[in-house]
Amino acid sequence: MRVAVLSGGRSSEREVSLSSGEAVREGLIAAGHEALAVEITAEGRWLHEGEVLSLTPGAGLLECDVVFPALHGPFGEDGTVQGVLETLDVPYVGSGVLASAVCMDKFAFKELMRAAGLPQVAYVGVRSGEQWRLPDGFGWPVFVKPARLGSSVGISRVEGPDALEEALERAFAHDRLVLIEQAASGVEIECGVLGNDRLLVSPCGEIRVRRSRAGFYDYEAKYTPGGMELVVPAPLPSEVSERVQAIARAAYERAGCCGLARVDFFVEDPWGEARVLLNEINTMPGFTPTSVYARLMEAAGVSYPELVDRLVRLAVERFQQERALAH
Repeated sequence: MRVAVLSGGRSSEREVSLSSGEAVREGLIAAGHEALAVEITAEGRWLHEGEVLSLTPGAGLLECDVVFPALHGPFGEDGTVQGVLETLDVPYVGSGVLASAVCMDKFAFKELMRAAGLPQVAYVGVRSGEQWRLPDGFGWPVFVKPARLGSSVGISRVEGPDALEEALERAFAHDRLVLIEQAASGVEIECGVLGNDRLLVSPCGEIRVRRSRAGFYDYEAKYTPGGMELVVPAPLPSEVSERVQAIARAAYERAGCCGLARVDFFVEDPWGEARVLLNEINTMPGFTPTSVYARLMEAAGVSYPELVDRLVRLAVERFQQERALAH
């Protein structure tokens, strides 16, 4: 197939996206596809071979069979670009407008998962300028997060009430909606999901932070060489691993995801009471061959070229099913 790979974008994760896009193109070529590079600039212009693209509703993109939006964060992973691609009437990899938007908005996602009865840490949403208070039973430390950013940008770990206001100001610099979460004491576990209707759920992987000035799995730990170690399969009791995988599947389905996602967890006291807590879903995780999602899928028996090949085929499958519906 002829595939347009989008990368770059307007978010703070632009450099990660450019690396993802380059890796995706190489993987697609290894799988036998033609891959075209489309860079979205920091100002939002779409470029191909140095020329600004003119986007026409209903006319597709560069006569491509499918688009792979290897974009992370706002203006790429949050439903905005997905809406543009729907308007262009072209198949694209990953979740649609609603699922992308819900999973990017950490507060909306948690509210949806709470309604589904899935286990999570205690949390509260705070809007800029509104009165608020921590619910009864909240202890310290807490994490303060912008609601609609990824890669741990703008996140603070707060050990006590004296530092809370400063953390809120830091988060409000990125978003008018901020999430305050009770810190979990367990190990960080991630699980990959692949598919539309028939889902492949990867083995669990444990994140071990090796380098982080902030003291948690922050941007530095994620993207600095040697900042983290991924252990796959995670050293968990089999019953706990199966429970994590079952919750990953349930969250993916409830959020309406398609194509792929990485589902993140905390597991407290894994060899005792084993409390599994759903954290978030990332609908377009980092996509180099050494990124967590690709390594989780490799552990599930799916090589990188096979992974990107399956994703573009899943995109076409979903497009054909949706366009067969009456409107």
